[in-house]
Amino acid sequence: MAKFLISRLSALGDTVCSLPAAVALKNAFPECEITWVVDPRFAGIVECCSAVDHVVQFKPKLKLSLKGIPTYEDKFDAALDLQGLLKSALGIARAKANRKVGYHWQREGAWLFSERILPDPTSFHVVDQYVDVARAVGGQMDGAEFCLVAKVEDTEKVKGVLADSGVNGPFVVVNAGAGWATKRWVPASFSQVIDELAGQGVSVALIGGKAKADQDAANEVIQGCKSKPVNLLGKTSVRELVALISMSNAHLGGDTGSTHIAAALKVPAIGLYSITKPQRSCPYGQIDRCHYHPDALANIPVQDVLKTLKEVLR
Repeated sequence: MAKFLISRLSALGDTVCSLPAAVALKNAFPECEITWVVDPRFAGIVECCSAVDHVVQFKPKLKLSLKGIPTYEDKFDAALDLQGLLKSALGIARAKANRKVGYHWQREGAWLFSERILPDPTSFHVVDQYVDVARAVGGQMDGAEFCLVAKVEDTEKVKGVLADSGVNGPFVVVNAGAGWATKRWVPASFSQVIDELAGQGVSVALIGGKAKADQDAANEVIQGCKSKPVNLLGKTSVRELVALISMSNAHLGGDTGSTHIAAALKVPAIGLYSITKPQRSCPYGQIDRCHYHPDALANIPVQDVLKTLKEVLR
């Protein structure tokens, strides 16, 4: 039986986008075992992927030492570093493998641990580039599949949260935050969209992390709303976030992790882009639902976004 090791530690959206590499290996070797090394903060994503058999949590320390670096009893047919950083390289460093391959953008000495795999010239999206690494060791895939499935226990818990919040009909998940301020749409624009949806009987669940930047962005959106959304910021685990988005009718957000979760679940994902190009990082397979302005997100009209939302909610 073939065995494969994948190292992709972070972050949320990048981990989601890497999942099809595991699916490609399963396509080619249906009986294989796949072990995935991931940062504990994002382990929930990998746990929800049916193509992954074993999850190893690894949080690298600032002080470099062998202590804590994963070791493995099994020998692997191949080990894949899908992140290209020293920390992800350490995830495969002590593994015995017939071949070690890595994502083409290798930094911090990652090239010392794995063979660089150049993407196919037709692979514009980062998801396809990750799959190319799997193809280099025999993986097979035509159109990317994520095999991301919400856990039953998480779904039941989220159903209860929504019911307690008064959400008993169609709802849209909105993420007003992002890692960079330049990736956040204007709060007043989010507020206008939320009020318009409320007028059509569609609830909104506002999501985001516990970071001050996310909280501040969400509070500004809420303050601008006449119809207040359900505020779930920092109130869901990663696995519960998968469950929440899987039950929603659509997702609205910028270039951030939850947008990629929606795409992986095949939930309509309306993406907002400016400093990053949708061709490379849009919700996979949904570029037609993205809104892009090369100068600034603020220049994306609210009415254009509402039109797309109305189309997917119809």
